[in-house]
Amino acid sequence: MDKARIAVIGAGLMGHGIAQVFALAGHDVTLTDTDAVTLASARDRIAANLQDLGDDVTAIERVRVCAGLGEAVARAEFIVEAVREDLSVKQQLFADIERAARPDAVFASNTSVIPITAIMGGLENRARALGTHWWNPPYLVPLVEVIGTEWTAPAAIDFTLQLHADIGKTPVHVKKDVPGFVGNRLQHALWREAISLVENDICDAETVDTVIKAAFGRRLAVLGPLENADLVGTDLTLAIHRTVLPAINARPGPSPYLEKLVDEGKLGMKSGQGFRTWTPEQQAELRARVLRHLKAAREGGSLDP
Repeated sequence: MDKARIAVIGAGLMGHGIAQVFALAGHDVTLTDTDAVTLASARDRIAANLQDLGDDVTAIERVRVCAGLGEAVARAEFIVEAVREDLSVKQQLFADIERAARPDAVFASNTSVIPITAIMGGLENRARALGTHWWNPPYLVPLVEVIGTEWTAPAAIDFTLQLHADIGKTPVHVKKDVPGFVGNRLQHALWREAISLVENDICDAETVDTVIKAAFGRRLAVLGPLENADLVGTDLTLAIHRTVLPAINARPGPSPYLEKLVDEGKLGMKSGQGFRTWTPEQQAELRARVLRHLKAAREGGSLDP
């Protein structure tokens, strides 16, 4: 595939990382943000990431920051939005993008859970609109979920899948536009049961995390759940499900235990206490451990336990 011109809207946590990946792969990238301070620091953050990872630092030369949306999208063939998770903000943004962009440009939202149909429904040309859900940090986690809607043209899906494969990502096609797509539906199904175990005093939060990290979590990078089901046998899987599924939490809404934590201001690491209590040193150590793990996985090395 020829190198496409890329526009990234939003230069924050996800946006600058997405721009970094495209630039490193040889694409010219325009980057914009309504927050002048965030935009001004974007190239420095990208350069620091490239240096830290041992990647080609000259890739930063392919990233151009633009103060205005119109300038950023005017020539782009692929435009990805990475602004905050607010439906009305995203809807208005794509309406503005459609007025300023090329008629053949493909539009993508990096939302993690909001249905793409809700975001793109007001566009005049909905055939070119889809979702590309990257995972944080974008330059270390390979997966990109490509989500089509009932209106998305197959050519737009094919182009997007190939574009992301060519930059070294692992794109997957999500065939139906549902809240949370695939990854977050799986992740939060696990989180719902994890919270339920603590809520019902079956174990404490540290035990939940230890069980996952020291047991099946060790296999998840190389053995997906359905591969595992086939490995042990669908007959055994069925027998297990007949016993355990009736006992697993199936509440359709958030846990009252979680709601109580939020109401009490126990917001996790941002307040120092959530399901567990966190000192600044513990927070820093955990973040560093996650980064070491992801960097090792990126290089194909041993994973930090």
